[in-house]
Amino acid sequence: MKNLLKYTFAALTIGLVSCEPEFDSPVTDGGFYSSGSANLSKFVAVGNSLTAGYADGALYITGQNNSYPNIMAQQFEFVGGGDFTQPLMNDNIGGLLLGGNQIAENRLVLAVGADGNPSPVRLDGTPTTDITNKLSGPFNNMGVPGAKSFHLVTPGYGNVAGVPVGTANPYFARFASSENVKVIEDAAAQSPTFFSLWIGNNDILSYATSGGSGVDQTGNIDPSTYGSNDITDPNVFASVYNAQVEALTAGGAKGVLVNIPEVTSIPYFTTVPTNAIPLDAATAAAVNANFAGYNTQILPGLAGMGIISAEEAAMRMINFSAGQNFPITTDKDLTDITAILQGPPFNLPAPTAALLGQLRQVNSDDLVVLTASSVLGSTPDPNNPQGVVGVSIPLADQFVLAKSEQDRITAATNSYNATIQGLASAKGLAFVDAKTALARLSDGGIPYDGGVLTSQFVTGGAFSLDGVHPTARGYAYTANMMIQAINDTYDATIPTVQIGYYPTITLANN
Repeated sequence: MKNLLKYTFAALTIGLVSCEPEFDSPVTDGGFYSSGSANLSKFVAVGNSLTAGYADGALYITGQNNSYPNIMAQQFEFVGGGDFTQPLMNDNIGGLLLGGNQIAENRLVLAVGADGNPSPVRLDGTPTTDITNKLSGPFNNMGVPGAKSFHLVTPGYGNVAGVPVGTANPYFARFASSENVKVIEDAAAQSPTFFSLWIGNNDILSYATSGGSGVDQTGNIDPSTYGSNDITDPNVFASVYNAQVEALTAGGAKGVLVNIPEVTSIPYFTTVPTNAIPLDAATAAAVNANFAGYNTQILPGLAGMGIISAEEAAMRMINFSAGQNFPITTDKDLTDITAILQGPPFNLPAPTAALLGQLRQVNSDDLVVLTASSVLGSTPDPNNPQGVVGVSIPLADQFVLAKSEQDRITAATNSYNATIQGLASAKGLAFVDAKTALARLSDGGIPYDGGVLTSQFVTGGAFSLDGVHPTARGYAYTANMMIQAINDTYDATIPTVQIGYYPTITLANN
């Protein structure tokens, strides 16, 4: 059962090396350029990791230089744009230090393992970026990795002393103008003539990437009580987002607002198949025999006693067959029957009761996260070859995003997006529908000179090795979307870039 999941990164890499188009210049054909009614002399970009240029699971110099705001600023130079500064990291290793101790991981690279296959691994090396070494701003790129919408209006979010206890952000702590300043205050204090605002992704993303381990806080308007993986209440989002737009437009600045994509648009949730467990007929029959009592006695008995519904009993049935199978998993949304199974009439041992307590099989409506690829099919106990994750050991709930959890995310996302689009319309600001654009990446892709950009992990070109953040090419595509929206809204003719000029993932990253 060992190595049930082995992704052929070698074949993917061959495709990357042989098919990577090259361009001599990032700029589209020359011509007469104009900023239209937009004044781009002082551009400030506000947001989270996407704005910062985060990629491959870390923030590093090359990623920052290829951030979409930096690409936009370079194009703005054709129409009177000014300098664009960023709080650059010290190296291309990624990772962060706090007083010499590492607090954030190095970036991911594609490396060839002992088995001869390339796969994402953390780059060796010691980071040199210590957050206690404060930078002097101001900085035009106000992207703060990890920030949720309400964090941008939270005082003290850049206080180094708050980083160890989770009340402050290590990235903002490097360049905040003071210990208690708000992110949006540092942005607005620069008196931008033009801005971009892309925030809200993390308000649902941390819930999604944790397999729904947080709480849907809809109805709770006090974000100080939220956990790190919780979904932000839509009214909280609307309130803080409106405040941010008001702050950025107070001096008459124009800008561009960007909405929130669906999580199903990114490879972190679409790469690992839900039926990732291959079994032969004999093994499937043996496993089914182990669950026979659960299927034919326990579940019908619990349904008969009214402890679970007939629908839940059907959902919890375990069945394997020859071929590809759905793994078993623990689902916290199911009725916890652990204590009941330890009493009469079942009288099961505590370990067995705990195993069955919230057990079901993954189904086609679920999403299995990218990090499950290193866990599925593994044998945690080398002395027990029958203990296989996904077959006899449940895949932990954190690796599975259930349909009910996806529905909570969709509801929040739709509400956030209504707020964003409504404010763009009310304020006469440019609007980028990132939700639709990223959906196109996962549905056939985006053609460009020399290829097609898709959301396929590693080979698609749009997403970096963390499966969430774009590559440089993906950020170039994002910059073009924003430039086009600016051109359409403000009658501008800012040139876009040739996205094929920007790199994706290659072995050279190692």
